[in-house]
Amino acid sequence: MLPRYLVNLNMNNCKRITTDYLVIGTGIAGLTSALELAEAGEVTVLSKESFAESNTRYAQGGIATAWAKEDSPEMHYQDTIKAGAGLCTPCAVDILVSEAKEQIEKLVAWGVEFDKNNENFALTKEGGHSKSRILHAGGDATGKEISNKLVEQVRQHPQIKGQDNSFVVDLITEDNRCYGAYVYDKEADEYLLYQSRAVILATGGSGQLYSFTSNPEVATGDGIAMAYRAGAEVMDLEMMQFHPTVLNIEDADEFLISEAVRGEGAKLRTANGQRFMSEYHESAELAPRDIVARAIKQELVEQEEDYVYLDLTELGADFIKSRFPTIYQNCLALGIDISQDYIPVKPAAHYFMGGIKINIDAQTSVQRLYACGETACLAVHGANRLASNSLLEGLVYGHRAAEKIKEEDYKLVTEFNFNSAAKINKSDIDLTSLKRKLQNLMMSSVGIIRKQNDLQTALREIEEKLQLLELRLTEVKAWEVQNMLTVAYLIMKSTLLRTESRGAHYRINYPQSRAEWKKHIVIQRQNEWRAEKIEFKETSSFTKN
Repeated sequence: MLPRYLVNLNMNNCKRITTDYLVIGTGIAGLTSALELAEAGEVTVLSKESFAESNTRYAQGGIATAWAKEDSPEMHYQDTIKAGAGLCTPCAVDILVSEAKEQIEKLVAWGVEFDKNNENFALTKEGGHSKSRILHAGGDATGKEISNKLVEQVRQHPQIKGQDNSFVVDLITEDNRCYGAYVYDKEADEYLLYQSRAVILATGGSGQLYSFTSNPEVATGDGIAMAYRAGAEVMDLEMMQFHPTVLNIEDADEFLISEAVRGEGAKLRTANGQRFMSEYHESAELAPRDIVARAIKQELVEQEEDYVYLDLTELGADFIKSRFPTIYQNCLALGIDISQDYIPVKPAAHYFMGGIKINIDAQTSVQRLYACGETACLAVHGANRLASNSLLEGLVYGHRAAEKIKEEDYKLVTEFNFNSAAKINKSDIDLTSLKRKLQNLMMSSVGIIRKQNDLQTALREIEEKLQLLELRLTEVKAWEVQNMLTVAYLIMKSTLLRTESRGAHYRINYPQSRAEWKKHIVIQRQNEWRAEKIEFKETSSFTKN
């Protein structure tokens, strides 16, 4: 069993800060929940770096909702269920699509300016969607626009206190109840104990576990790791989605090339210029992400190349510059004029569909602890997330978390006092090398295509490194590596357990989906694992019985 805490806790000598509600994370899920919780009390929002840094900020494509007259929530529901490859929770998807419009209207009220054609929202289509239903902002800067406006609202709100550079080391629990968090203030170089009536984890994804990812440096799986240590159930951790098209240029940072590019008509080509997606799926470039990513991977192997091309040239220079200004400028800075040149791309780790197990009100298995956004898992996305449903999930379930907490009206508990067991001091660890090895191991063994022998070998390597969790390390980068190691271990275990292929989880030894695996893998620190059937009791209004 992995250790309960990362550091030696001494609450007797720790400065205590009391707040009504504690929100950890500053993406769309965390900031939405904070703004809504502020109606009921004082909210403290913690960011481990700056408020502006989150996966939300880098989301280009947009946010999905059935806005057009010819569209409907039921159509959006059916597309989401289909993409999820049999692993979606129907009632969760029902909530997502049914509450989407109301929550997006709230974003507009908070100042988010979506692109328009005359007086109507400009809607585009992306892979897996049967209708044009993606709202976008700034062409391809949707996440940035949403992040900026939400941060502005939070910073101005008199009931919300925002703290940058605050790394949450661990959650504080007793008798399966969460009473706050143990936090390292990087600027003050001190530990703080935040006490609150309820805690919301909105810490984002885990893309940094992989050597090639679209995620920023902050996405190290901290929330999942700390929730697991606190006894919360985690689910579907084998389901990492790889985005098919991420810029691949030597010595250049990874940069996402939005799905919306293909939605507007861009084509995928091999290194010698040939189109290939129609050989893999009838929807060609607009096939679900798992299919496109595997198709590209297969072409890279067969062609012995390190990239394929994304071709936008037929879209026209004026349209490209207005619709995709961020992509255009970033590529131009690297010497690629995407109105004339092909873009070299390959798949990269992008979105974690697994996470902390929650119910439809964003409650975890630990009382007073909630989770929402990418760090959480209600199987809204199943085994393969539908494009542009991620911002929507954070928005809808961030709202639901806040509403449930207000309904529960928890009382503040401050009378607890305990310390963790002593750990061994260690300082001579090459963290940079260890992190790089872990990322390479994850990419090679738990990537787009997974092999039995590779997984077993990788698991043994990970298990040998678990002793690192017994050490007392004293810097943020070290804690991040410990969290990454924890989540990597859980991903490996889950991947080996699921002996089939489904959505983003493709095992070459078990290439078919199996009816007996139409269920979730749930892991808890106190228990090894269990298989949990998909919940149909709270039936979706769109499900035909």
